[in-house]
Amino acid sequence: MTTSEETIQKPLWLLIEESFLALNTQELTGQGKEAAIQKIAKELDNSGYNVSRSGGGMLQVRWAMDDMLAVGRPMLKDLNDAIVALTLEDCLDPFAATTNLLNNLGGTWKEIKKADRRAEVIGAVEKARLDLLVKKAKELTGDESIRFLIKEEVASEMIISELGITEEKLAEVVAAIAAEKAEIDRVETLLAAVDGKPDDERIKHLVTNNVAEDLIIEMAKVDQAAIDGVKKAMEEEIKEQERLAAEAAAKKKAEAEGPSLDAIAPEQMIEYIDSIREIMEFSEEEKEIRVMCEQSSIPKSLVDIAVSDPDKLDELEKNAEG
Repeated sequence: MTTSEETIQKPLWLLIEESFLALNTQELTGQGKEAAIQKIAKELDNSGYNVSRSGGGMLQVRWAMDDMLAVGRPMLKDLNDAIVALTLEDCLDPFAATTNLLNNLGGTWKEIKKADRRAEVIGAVEKARLDLLVKKAKELTGDESIRFLIKEEVASEMIISELGITEEKLAEVVAAIAAEKAEIDRVETLLAAVDGKPDDERIKHLVTNNVAEDLIIEMAKVDQAAIDGVKKAMEEEIKEQERLAAEAAAKKKAEAEGPSLDAIAPEQMIEYIDSIREIMEFSEEEKEIRVMCEQSSIPKSLVDIAVSDPDKLDELEKNAEG
């Protein structure tokens, strides 16, 4: 005797109901009914339950047959029809959906509400839910279909097979989702640091820390106009900072270069020229002369003349002496 693994795993009540689907209830009268029972029992022997040689098994077939004939159709037909009629919203919670389904069918089929039937019905509802999730996912475009099934906690192998993608593609989307989650965690930390502050301060804090605008809108609960206003203010602030920095740099440069020739007092001019001549006795290299003059705080205006037209130093010295 051979039995398939799928068949042996099914409960006897379900195998009986499946066998009823192929029957014509109009033929199940008199000897036709008994013949059908005997035939079904022998066929079910191959399921591993040995129905034809079991009093309990034969009774189960007979009772199920009586229920079917009383209603006029197999119980499994009503169950299958109810499963097919489920929407995704109906079976988001498979356990609640199973309870509703069993309550609806229980008025006609009391046996279906037995505890030993519930596991199979839950399984059918879960499969229906999975089929509906896959159907909805296939209606989405790009990575949204993958993201949808990941969010619904569909098994990876199912996502790959149903959407026809590679393991690498799935891993890529999973990594992207993880990165987005990490960014959300980072933004939550940033927001916590400015909790209770005015919106413009909170926005500025996020912009300064390179948070994307769409995430600022979502997590800081502000609108695009508020972000634009803060960024404009920040641009003006940066321009002012740059202007002040340029002024400071120019002032520092002027201080380093010293006064112009016209601003040097005669006595100071003579001292500077004497220092330059001493320096030029040590070196004739312009670079070395400039370095030593800078170290001696000699004005750049005077150093420029010394390295470009040293003879003019005599003229400047003479004018300074009066």
